[in-house]
Amino acid sequence: MRDDELDLLRGWLAANGRDWGPPEVARGLDRLGLVVSDASVLAATDALRRTSVGAGPLEGLLHLDGVTDVLVNGADDVFIDRGAGLERMETGFASDEEVRRLAARLAASAGRRLDDASPWVDARLPDGTRLHAVLACLAEPGTCISLRVPARRSMTLEELRSGGSIDGRTAAVLAGLVGNKAAFLVTGGTGSGKTTLLGVLLSLVPDDQRIVIVEDSRELNPDHPHAVRMECRPPNAEGAGAVTMTDLVRQALRMRPDRLVVGEVRGPELCDLLTAMNTGHEGGCGTVHANSVADVPARLEALAALGGMGREACHAQIGAALDAVIHVRRGADGQRGVGQIGVVRSGDDGRVRIDEALVVDADGVSRPAGQWSRLAELSGVPS
Repeated sequence: MRDDELDLLRGWLAANGRDWGPPEVARGLDRLGLVVSDASVLAATDALRRTSVGAGPLEGLLHLDGVTDVLVNGADDVFIDRGAGLERMETGFASDEEVRRLAARLAASAGRRLDDASPWVDARLPDGTRLHAVLACLAEPGTCISLRVPARRSMTLEELRSGGSIDGRTAAVLAGLVGNKAAFLVTGGTGSGKTTLLGVLLSLVPDDQRIVIVEDSRELNPDHPHAVRMECRPPNAEGAGAVTMTDLVRQALRMRPDRLVVGEVRGPELCDLLTAMNTGHEGGCGTVHANSVADVPARLEALAALGGMGREACHAQIGAALDAVIHVRRGADGQRGVGQIGVVRSGDDGRVRIDEALVVDADGVSRPAGQWSRLAELSGVPS
């Protein structure tokens, strides 16, 4: 069925306010002067379902066991990730226009617009799925859609250990850092499992402590009875009403948090987080993109500069605020796990560095490194 005919049929069904099925589709085809046959009715019904309900042809992929991401590169290339790297799927679209219509409809369901004037969107769908889309006017080979599927349940530290992501020593260190209210960051690349690990660690926070979580797009959902989650808001069509990460961090400080959590530090809100960690808010944590624990100071320095904080002030704040950095990695086989744990140290020159204290090999087996005694002290595990 041609796209223009499908649009006419969709408009007729909408105008008549019908909950459509094959009988209503057949009636609509007849009224519009289109071919009515068993084959045409079935084809039109299938096309309507694919383009009007949920995520269309991607809906089934979102519900496959273990799927974390569904990626669309134009009309012909659809991939999923379920923990073993990207897999190409047989699912496809008739044209890039169909991909664009799906992307625009998903954006609208999140209260956002996607058109030539606003050719990209980053939003959270009503079911919690994170949507990112870029139109073909900017992307090759066509309109691109990225869907990040929220975890269907919270994982536990024991499940990470039994699954081979961490060993017993690493699990004890992580639990100890949380129990002793150490301030830490979880670092890694995109899709490495930063948010998953942070959610696991937040679930270890004692029930009598209040967690206040600030995120750009809500992903953290720790298994904890007293967690307050706040999410940024983009500006409306008039360019007003935006709520930034900096706004939310400042509000969170007035909400009596026992643990202040910034889901992903990616801008000037770092300045507010560091300030909060230096004003009696112990156990603060968050995630940040970095290649290794050693690269974290440079990354934080760059983010602090966005908030107007100079290099010396940034290093002084980091040295006083942070205790440890947990770096997660993703192997070539798709296995995610902790790769390094480092501790924060300040040099005589006032500059901060992150020194390795625990190193984990590709099989998840850990071994103590140079600053192990300091990490053991922070986490309360035997050195």
